[in-house]
Amino acid sequence: EAAHQFWLGGDFIKNDEPQGNQVFAPLKKTIPLVADAMRRAMDKTGQAKLFSANITADDHYEMCARADFILETFGPDADKVAFLVDGFVGGPGMVTTARRQYPAQYLHYHRAGHGMITSPSAHRGYTALVLAKLSRLQGASGIHVGTMGYGKMEGASDDRNIAYMIERDECQGPVYHQKWYGMKPTTPIISGGMNALRLPGFFENLGHGNVINTAGGGSYGHIDSPAAGALSLRQAYECWKAKADPIEWAKEHKEFAGAFESFPHDADKLYPGWRDRIGSHR
Repeated sequence: EAAHQFWLGGDFIKNDEPQGNQVFAPLKKTIPLVADAMRRAMDKTGQAKLFSANITADDHYEMCARADFILETFGPDADKVAFLVDGFVGGPGMVTTARRQYPAQYLHYHRAGHGMITSPSAHRGYTALVLAKLSRLQGASGIHVGTMGYGKMEGASDDRNIAYMIERDECQGPVYHQKWYGMKPTTPIISGGMNALRLPGFFENLGHGNVINTAGGGSYGHIDSPAAGALSLRQAYECWKAKADPIEWAKEHKEFAGAFESFPHDADKLYPGWRDRIGSHR
């Protein structure tokens, strides 16, 4: 039901890193319900929807068994399913196995746990840039890259270079110029405390919108509905693309205006005086 409510306004929803086969949501009971929710949402909206299913398991054979079950369950809509793999905890072998066994599926690399070696406070290991480059070499279709200082996660504005590095055919890294020679790009996935109010600044810093934005709180925290939350995120991107004043934009886009009431702390910080200019959208 949560997926269905989001899909009425948004496109892409995922399992999160621990949501593979929990006792309170067994895979074989949950996945058929999600597949049905997707079909109902597509029937209602007339739009294709995407689901990223966590197939991470404690061994590669179990991972593939889960993947096969998911593809069989979604049937004719299997092309709208991505596979989420916890690539850091599962290891490179789990990522490359998923890529080789399922070459047609979008492979979603969730980097859960990476902070133990990539955090600037750790003083060991390697950086998030190196992790992202490794994911592209392993065949990941997308990997989380943080929010570049605009969400709740550790990061800074110059982390955009991680997104540039994995998405472009060549990019200047902190040490040397990297050429990928036509290797398939990896989509930057942004998540962690994002909502519609933070997105215009995020896109201004990044310079493009070629990302997957998984803003759970930004959708389900919306005062009207998860679908309205999803629409507010889309409208935030359009606001940035149009180079519009967000407060003026809100006057003509009710879901985006609803984000101001939904996240008033962010609104006060980012857009002082918004209450006097927007008023209530409800």
